[in-house]
Amino acid sequence: MAIKYTLENAVQAKQKVEELEAQGHSRDEMYLFAHSKDREGHIADVLDTEKVGMSEQGFFKSMKNAFSKRGDQLRSDMHAAGLTEAEAETAEEELDNGKLILIVNK
Repeated sequence: MAIKYTLENAVQAKQKVEELEAQGHSRDEMYLFAHSKDREGHIADVLDTEKVGMSEQGFFKSMKNAFSKRGDQLRSDMHAAGLTEAEAETAEEELDNGKLILIVNK
């Protein structure tokens, strides 16, 4: 079961990751998303959260995403991290507004 958190900034993301970790969640279960690839990569690296890759999506979907628009890629990655397609659509709209999305999938 995946749980989605919408966060305003990296400070809130750090606090939420630490809170979830204190509750027994592993950072390997946490996926952080931002609309900007650079912002997403930097924050995920600093917080040591996971990135959606071939193990979550499979080879062909990963290859397709390499050539997709950012919004399509984000929705696909969030779906692979555990959200339904409708939840991923809503979450992508939140990313468009500058928010961060943290998904915990146990």
